Amino acid sequence: MSRLAGWRGTCRDPGALCLGGAFLCLFVAALAPHLVMRRSAYDLLAAVDITGSMNARDYTIDGKPASRLEKVERVLRDLLARLPCGSRMGLAVFTERRTFLLFEPVDVCRAFAALDGALRALDWRMAWEGDSRVAAGVYSAVDLAADLGAGLVFLTDGQEAPPLPHSGPPPFEGKAKDVRGVIVGVGGTTPVPIPKFDANGREIGFWAMTDVPQENRFGPPPRDAELREGYHPRNAPFGAGAAAGNEHLTSLREDHLRALAATTGLAYAPLQEAQGLAEALMREATPRPVVAPLDPAPVPAALALILLVVLFGLLPLLHGRPDLLTHKPRMFSRCRDRPSSPLC
Repeated sequence: MSRLAGWRGTCRDPGALCLGGAFLCLFVAALAPHLVMRRSAYDLLAAVDITGSMNARDYTIDGKPASRLEKVERVLRDLLARLPCGSRMGLAVFTERRTFLLFEPVDVCRAFAALDGALRALDWRMAWEGDSRVAAGVYSAVDLAADLGAGLVFLTDGQEAPPLPHSGPPPFEGKAKDVRGVIVGVGGTTPVPIPKFDANGREIGFWAMTDVPQENRFGPPPRDAELREGYHPRNAPFGAGAAAGNEHLTSLREDHLRALAATTGLAYAPLQEAQGLAEALMREATPRPVVAPLDPAPVPAALALILLVVLFGLLPLLHGRPDLLTHKPRMFSRCRDRPSSPLC
């Protein structure tokens, strides 16, 4: 009977319960089998427009004006943290008429620091030409993504420089929907000036109307060319006057990007925060099943740590403050019978 009474006393002892529970949890953590979990991952190629109009400041970051390129960098870096492990992302830049691959898709978890650093380093000074033939750049990016077997994320404001000819964009020679992905429209709908830089990269003002081509005069003239001053079908098919327009200002060319998306079979979405972009990608990109190891040991190990904190931290603290225990006067009554207990 005395032994049974001792066991009953031990079962009522909160310190003994915490210690026993902690040992049990550690035993489970040591013997827990490794599990596997199947989930979806994505292979992506992010192609970023780094042409001059992407320097326009129509975003704010942390309450300060920010360029379109800076906003794209921030959203893509946040996107990395939202993609499931096992996903891979490559990086490319677009300028002139070509999308140039910087590196092929790599694991977003194992190479997170490298990817984050590469996105931080994106800069308009990486451009090798000043033109921005967006349609040709999208077609080039589609070809790259197809060769890599990846979904495409093409981020641009859609402003063609020089403007498209009156005949429209060049034809798409690929097959629509061979590559899944999203064209992401960057920038606001209100025209804003484009910063101008000198040869040393110092900002010296904004581009003026006379600094940039306002009309593309290659190919056939527009239908109303005959109404222009100085028109001559052979010598002046576009008229004799200088073209006027607002190509020196920049805004999101959403209609043009939607048309390119329809032509190539991609989806279109305006630039959002990382959560919205991740949702758009997961709707459009083709998932790839991966098998990921799952180690359940941290769960019982964490529970054991909590029990040990209660045993050696909370219970002695409460024992030293009897006024906190008036609602449970029997909790430490064992100290009268067993003064050698570590909690007494």
